[in-house]
Amino acid sequence: MLLSSLDLLLDNPFIGFALLLAVIVSMVGAITVHEAAHALAATLQGDPTASRLGRLTLNPRAHLDPAGTLLLLVAGFGWGKPVPVDIRRLRSGRAGFALVSAAGPAANLLSAALLGIAFQTGLLDAHAVTAAGLRAMQTDAWAGLVGLYAVQLSLVLAAFNLLPVPPLDGGHILLGLAPRAWLPALTTLAKWGPIAFIVLVGVSIAGLADPLGVLFGPVLALSRALTG
Repeated sequence: MLLSSLDLLLDNPFIGFALLLAVIVSMVGAITVHEAAHALAATLQGDPTASRLGRLTLNPRAHLDPAGTLLLLVAGFGWGKPVPVDIRRLRSGRAGFALVSAAGPAANLLSAALLGIAFQTGLLDAHAVTAAGLRAMQTDAWAGLVGLYAVQLSLVLAAFNLLPVPPLDGGHILLGLAPRAWLPALTTLAKWGPIAFIVLVGVSIAGLADPLGVLFGPVLALSRALTG
């Protein structure tokens, strides 16, 4: 994502800068909403850890992870700084942990849905995003551009984090909801989760296969439907 913007930056500096700025703003917003939702869910479940560490906030500086942010910029998927959760303090125990884990992706999906409503009702207009409008600093053009990327990145962040691979949210949801008899096997699987994640990303980047394309293809189609 960032690389394509940089290519355009060389060919058309102003438009390249506009796209790059929209990507950054949308990315920071999506990650902030995601991690703040985790913190809020944990707090509502009775665990004050995130709140005490300053994570119950919409201040982006509290939530951005350098590696995850860079990957999201470059490859179009990534993560924020994990919100610390003490499962022993959650009123619903493991089920509460699953709820906390699901809160981040749910917040991104809700954000995308609300922005989609804004596009469908005309509050945001994808057709207003033109080079001329951006150059003229027209509010509807810039708002539409940021909105387009915000929908796309929110959906991508939600879908990516719902993969059932620890340490992603989907893996944590699985650990929270699975029968206790499954926990030893899932705990062992969790140790291999980061390796599986690296292989998944490596295979996609190397072009050997496109597992991420299979996931993100429908996500991007949904993004176009919401904003069209």
